[in-house]
Amino acid sequence: MTLGMVGVFTLVMAVFALQLRMEAGFEKQMPVGHDYTRTFQKYRAELLGANRLTVVVKARHGTIWTREGLGRLYAVTQAVQNLPSVDRLGVQSVWTPNSFVNEITEDGFRADPLIDGTITPDKLTPDIIGGIQRAAGQGGFVGTLVSRDQTSGMITAELVEVDRDGEPLDYVAYNRLLEKDIRDRFEDKDFEVQIIGFAKQIGDIADGASGVLVFCSIALVLTALAVYWYCHSLRFTILPIVCSLTSLVWQFGTLRLLGFGLDPLGVLVPFLVFAIGVSHGVQQINFIVRELSHGSSPMAAARASFSGLLVPGTLALVTALVSFITLILIPIPMVRELAITASIGVGYKIITNLVMLPVAASYFRVSGDYAARAMAKRERRATWLRFLSRVAERRHAVVVVAVTAVVFGVAVWEGRDRVIGTLQPGAPELREDARFNRDAVAISSSYDVGLDWLTVVFEAPPESCEDVNVGMLQDEFVWSMGKTPGVASISSYSTQLKTYSEGYNEGNPKMAVIPLDAGNYAALSAEIGRVRGYMSKDCSMTAVHLFLKDHKATTIAGVLAAARAFRDTHAMPGVTIRFAAGNAGVLAAIDDEVEKSELPMMLYVYAAILVLVFLAYRDLRAMIACCVPLTVGTSIGYWFMKELQIGLTVATLPVMVLAVGIGVDYAFYIYNRLQLHLANGLQITTALERAIQEVGVATIFTAITLAIGVATWSFSTLKFQADMGKLLAFMFVINLVMAMTALPALAVVLEMIFPRRKPVRAPGVLSH
Repeated sequence: MTLGMVGVFTLVMAVFALQLRMEAGFEKQMPVGHDYTRTFQKYRAELLGANRLTVVVKARHGTIWTREGLGRLYAVTQAVQNLPSVDRLGVQSVWTPNSFVNEITEDGFRADPLIDGTITPDKLTPDIIGGIQRAAGQGGFVGTLVSRDQTSGMITAELVEVDRDGEPLDYVAYNRLLEKDIRDRFEDKDFEVQIIGFAKQIGDIADGASGVLVFCSIALVLTALAVYWYCHSLRFTILPIVCSLTSLVWQFGTLRLLGFGLDPLGVLVPFLVFAIGVSHGVQQINFIVRELSHGSSPMAAARASFSGLLVPGTLALVTALVSFITLILIPIPMVRELAITASIGVGYKIITNLVMLPVAASYFRVSGDYAARAMAKRERRATWLRFLSRVAERRHAVVVVAVTAVVFGVAVWEGRDRVIGTLQPGAPELREDARFNRDAVAISSSYDVGLDWLTVVFEAPPESCEDVNVGMLQDEFVWSMGKTPGVASISSYSTQLKTYSEGYNEGNPKMAVIPLDAGNYAALSAEIGRVRGYMSKDCSMTAVHLFLKDHKATTIAGVLAAARAFRDTHAMPGVTIRFAAGNAGVLAAIDDEVEKSELPMMLYVYAAILVLVFLAYRDLRAMIACCVPLTVGTSIGYWFMKELQIGLTVATLPVMVLAVGIGVDYAFYIYNRLQLHLANGLQITTALERAIQEVGVATIFTAITLAIGVATWSFSTLKFQADMGKLLAFMFVINLVMAMTALPALAVVLEMIFPRRKPVRAPGVLSH
């Protein structure tokens, strides 16, 4: 009956699971309610858009100043303008009418388009091309729209994430469109087309994520082979994997019913949850095989497994569930979707692993020969565990606890300055040699305007176009920030004022200053207002764009620290300096929220573990013994991240949460057997030796198998998957070491310090 209901439900959910698609969104990455996000949203129509697409046409031979080069740049500009979801007013290249050249004439200051609207590629002559080249130099476009070596031209465009019908932009499909309509169409032996931007980055990540299935399949095969080696039964090998896959189908189907998709940055999470299921499944198989080796029938063995593992299994899965739910504390829509995805998966594991698996196993028919072989195998494996179980002897336990304390201290010290955010330039989710990162490096090395920018907003009262003090304050800010490490260049309202002031005064460099006359100041502001990105119409908002050398967390943090220092020491009545728009502002907001949420989130997780352990065992010793090794393992994990230069991001944070969930699994299974034997009157040392021999093989086997499986991710084309594979493999092993050494040693030491005065209660387990 139970398996029939499970089968029907699985078929129904499979229909919906097949409809699940990858979905990404730029705005899903922006923290809700963060001050930087509010600045971005308030002025997004007037500032440079953070969701920007950059396309560069590079001549493979010679310069861009040829008829073929300018013709190709024109064609790509037109193609970009005709792309869906492009804000056409925001597209800029040497061919667009919003690229002005400020020129001093007998009549004063004049601003003309860089390329006259009457000129088309077929009308280009050497003289016209020479004039355009000179105008680009005079207008300051060399290093901005034309590379410094003048071999390439840049087109920038701003993307609109939601169309007029309210449909969100499909970044995965959009990336294919960019490849088809831009790169494949215009790249050849004479010209290279380089494309970067969030849409391209997330699309490349999504394409790479398709390879996730390959590596997860490899991990699945390795796990299956290892399980078969462990139990030498095809049925017992397939059972835990089928149960975990069943919950995965339920998880995907539920996500589709809830209207969610899979974010490319969170695509690994369901498979991490799958790993949790396999871990618990192996413990169930270990228990059942042990019961069979004692002569129990399959039905009796399944019943014993259900009863014996109900408490530790439920504790472990509920802890994992709480761990993932705490990710909701991070007010980033993408992370909250990820938390919901993982929580659903873990919730279903409670049914498939603790109910479905033993029920299915009860229908198996096992021969007496298999039971005898299982008993002999169990005895052989227990032989080498007797050596490991000596950690429970008093003198050894004291040494192990002391060593653990020293390791914990070193790990905390070494991991104290780990970085929140990304540590590499380019797209940290992709390999260094990925096309996107090669394009990003090539563009950043050829242009003065950084590809990552931080926008600082100066807010003033409405109708402030005659308030000279605002421009003077901003000019001081620009001068101060120009000396800040990580800042490549600065473009601002105040620098525009100085440029226009010089132009209106016959190009006299002495006049490149902020005008002190209110009328003159207002007139120049009106000129600047023709160019998007620097001011609002009434001058209540003026902007400073800090173009950065890269978007490393350390770079962004250093620039923001310098900006805050200026704000704190240069207060002006009526003027508010607000941070921070631009794509670097979004990254800064994400890093800020991850940093603020990390400690509370971990405290909630550990508080949940402590409460669950207390409710199950009503023993302070159990709370300490289960949590301290886990804390040490987590600290070592942070140290490992620092050494491998893996920043704590929205992609790696779930791994640390999962590591806590897996680590506490090992602790619960060992401690539950310990409580059983203590309840049966054994001394602490003997009880621990028995517990380690009974569940030690399954625990070690599970950890090593899962570690080997995820270690194969190191070969993924996605760097963040490779990093997660390394981190997960390390955390599986380190939590195993802590559970098999520090936990029993700590339990013995606690027994020495706080001797028991009443019988031990072992809830929810059967003795035999």
